[in-house]
Amino acid sequence: MKLPKPLQNLKDSFEKLPGIGPKTAERLTFHLLRVPQADLDLFSSSVSNLKQTKICSICKNVGENDICAVCSDLTRDKNTILVVQSPLDVLAFEKSGYRGVYHVLHGSINPIAGIGPEELFIDDLVERVFWGEEIIIATNPDLEGEATALYIKEKLSNIEGVKITRIGRGLPTGADIEYADETTLKRALEGRTVS
Repeated sequence: MKLPKPLQNLKDSFEKLPGIGPKTAERLTFHLLRVPQADLDLFSSSVSNLKQTKICSICKNVGENDICAVCSDLTRDKNTILVVQSPLDVLAFEKSGYRGVYHVLHGSINPIAGIGPEELFIDDLVERVFWGEEIIIATNPDLEGEATALYIKEKLSNIEGVKITRIGRGLPTGADIEYADETTLKRALEGRTVS
């Protein structure tokens, strides 16, 4: 059976989203067909207004104003900058209780995908760093994230009085040691602390 054109168009749009396959796209499409019109109008309005967000002129996070809520918060520790790859990383660290500020790169160095340092907000980071700050690099522990971390460290190494650190890596809480790979165990030993 062929879907009516409006349903097929919506299904096709859902399938373009990450993690949404054909079956899930179909379920979402038919779910929206059943919701009350007021809910559907709100959903439509939310999608339409999505592009009204702005990139913070300081940290490059996504917000509603030129300066995001974190950068405009006077209670934040402005001398500690956590460098992350995406705005989703900011949300994760906010849940952890982190009270410094951020710098969002919007990706990682990936030559195969044609993403070099110039496509990221690395130069903006270098421009905002000054003496006495700690820069915590929190890129993903994959090949691209490691390459990005090394590049940032190299770029910041010329700035005197800046402390450059990397987030700890190792075993997550509740993990079984027997299932951990060698790299994870090595990093867990390197990042050990006094208890």
